[in-house]
Amino acid sequence: MAVSSEVTVEGVVFPPVARPPGSVRAHFLAGGGVRGMEAEGNFFKIAAIGVYLEDAAVPALAGKWAGKTADELASDPAFFRDVYTGEFEKFTRVTFIWPNTVPAEEFAAKVMESRVAYLESTGAYTDAEAVAVEEFKVTFKPHSLAPGDSVLFTHSPAGVLTVAFSGDSSVPVAGIAAIENKALCEAVLESIIGERSVSPATKQSIATRLPEILKGGGGA
Repeated sequence: MAVSSEVTVEGVVFPPVARPPGSVRAHFLAGGGVRGMEAEGNFFKIAAIGVYLEDAAVPALAGKWAGKTADELASDPAFFRDVYTGEFEKFTRVTFIWPNTVPAEEFAAKVMESRVAYLESTGAYTDAEAVAVEEFKVTFKPHSLAPGDSVLFTHSPAGVLTVAFSGDSSVPVAGIAAIENKALCEAVLESIIGERSVSPATKQSIATRLPEILKGGGGA
C-alpha cells in the first residue's frame, strides 16, 4: 500500500486509507480540499472532497510523472487527465458542510448539467450517455443531503460508476447503484480535478502529495 497520511478539510477528516463501496481493494488518499461557490462577492463552502486511488495508480502514473514538482503537476492538465482516465480504480468522497439540508436530486441535477455540457463539448455524449445521466438522477431522487452526509463514487477502470450514500464519514461496503458508462464515470471525477474543477483546492492537494507517493516511499 502506498504510504499516505490523513487530510482534514473544514473539520472533515479523510483517513489515509479507505475501501470504496463495491471494491475489494483498499485505496490511498491522493488529496482533499473544499468545494465552494462564489456568489455576490462571497465564497460559500459547500462540501469537503477526498480523492483516493488504488495502488495500481502509482506505477501507472510514475513512468510519466515521477520526478515532477508539485507546481509542475498542478499546472499540467495532462497529469489530472491521466488520473481521471487512468486504468486503475478511483474513489471520491464528497461530505457536505453546507449548513442547510438540500435535496440530493437538486445536487445530482447540477452535477449532470455540467457533465452533459462537458461530454457534448468533447463529442462523447450519445444516447448511451443520456440514459446513464437519467439513471444517475434517479439514484439521487429519494435522498436528501444534510451537513455531515456523504456521497461516495467508486470509479472503475471498466467504466462502472458505483454510487453510495452515508449519513456520516463512514464508507458502506456496497453501493446502491452501479451505472455502466465509461464517459460518465470519468466525467464525474473530471468535474473535480479537470480543467474546470469545482475544487481547485483538491487539485492542489493531489499535486502537492503525489510527488512523494510516486517516488514509492515516504509519506505525503
